[in-house]
Amino acid sequence: MAALTDVSNPYLSQIERGLHEPSMHVLHSIARALDLSAETLLVQAGMLDNSPSVGDATEAAIRADGRLTDQQKQALLGVYRSFCAANQAEDISQTPDDVADEGAGASDPP
Repeated sequence: MAALTDVSNPYLSQIERGLHEPSMHVLHSIARALDLSAETLLVQAGMLDNSPSVGDATEAAIRADGRLTDQQKQALLGVYRSFCAANQAEDISQTPDDVADEGAGASDPP
């Protein structure tokens, strides 16, 4: 796995044992080595909800767009999914106080 992902064996071992949180770059490398999307990997790891969402409609629209080649569609879907996964990971890392602080500042006049 280390050779396929270009990630060191000791680091992969730490991830497996839950001693280290992998970056999105490492998650993408692992997903590519397993021939999965990063989103699928996160869902299988229980880190991302796989329930139907607005994203499903977005992905369907990308797949249905006749102006794009299959390769362009796959690239766009990969970028879209990685953004969604990164945002999901960021949302998970925020505490309720962080979210409340952000909301309070948004309505204050300058």
